[in-house]
Amino acid sequence: MRPPFRGPLEGRTQAQDSTRHLLTLTLIPGLTARAIAQLAQRAPLAEVVAHPDEHADLVPETGRAGLRSGRAAERADLESAAAARLGIALVALPDPRYPALLRRIYDPPPVLYVRGVLAEADDAATVAVVGSRAATAAGRTLARSMARDLAAWGATVVSGLARGIDTAAHEGALDASGRTVAVLGCGLDRMYPPENERLAGRITFAGAVVSEFALGTPPLPEHFPQRNRVIAGWSRAVVVVEAAARSGALNTARCAADEGRDVLAVPGHPTQPASAGTNQLIRDGAGLVRSAIDVAQELGIEPPAATAVPTDSLLGALAGDAPATLEELRDRSGLETGALLARLTDLELRDVVRRLPGPLFVRHHQVR
Repeated sequence: MRPPFRGPLEGRTQAQDSTRHLLTLTLIPGLTARAIAQLAQRAPLAEVVAHPDEHADLVPETGRAGLRSGRAAERADLESAAAARLGIALVALPDPRYPALLRRIYDPPPVLYVRGVLAEADDAATVAVVGSRAATAAGRTLARSMARDLAAWGATVVSGLARGIDTAAHEGALDASGRTVAVLGCGLDRMYPPENERLAGRITFAGAVVSEFALGTPPLPEHFPQRNRVIAGWSRAVVVVEAAARSGALNTARCAADEGRDVLAVPGHPTQPASAGTNQLIRDGAGLVRSAIDVAQELGIEPPAATAVPTDSLLGALAGDAPATLEELRDRSGLETGALLARLTDLELRDVVRRLPGPLFVRHHQVR
């Protein structure tokens, strides 16, 4: 088993030399991850760096000039030193600690910037939980509940630390004291969104915050499709909880489908814009997800035989066999409408509450 690790690698080793060469190439503007993979197939990277003009078809002239002069290698050394000062590990593609699933995609990042812990568990049951930034209260509740259950059952939850569904997914995994990985679309020294800096700090103690972007890279719009392919590639399955018709989460789903990973989606009412994307995914063949149990079955995880039924003021408001309206439940429970709807959705997904026409709500007949 490969050991977890924290912080930057230390000492000059063959692995570090490989990391240095890959980092040197990665920092060359215009040189893509796919082009670097092609270079690595042609010749040892040390030779590529030493004789760049032999690879003019793949390395831009400005990059070749930097390699000839030594400026490119110098920049890589400065970047490595800066990462070390920040407690960031540089994990290169050949390193055995590089995530195995991510290594298999068409264009894996040559170097990952890692703050936190990578573990062998990330190569087993990993699931991405993603969705809209402008998520509904019900969507956030579902994402958090689903991620909490999956993490409690041993899965690593991967997401993008964005507002909305991503944030809820990370928080759910942390609620269960489970593993979660956040993939950023900027440098690790440029937290985005800024309000999630504290959450990112918590994640480093329960997983990892990672990026393929150099230090100082801002969160530009064109970086997020790149980030999404890493989220998809890190995971055995991608669950889209909420997504509008045009959503970055749909890009993550497409990346997953292109790599042969499972794509799952939560259905929603056809009149709800937040469910337009997920409903379309299901229509196109994505697996339908009602709860964490559906996801666990896709991952081959055995959930507990029974899930504990939560006790709160809402369940007290549903005491007895008589159905109750939304207004009655709001008055009895003291919950605001948004929180009440989110809690009802969570309880429906747990088969604790049943929705009747009206709409009316009643305790599930099997719950005593």
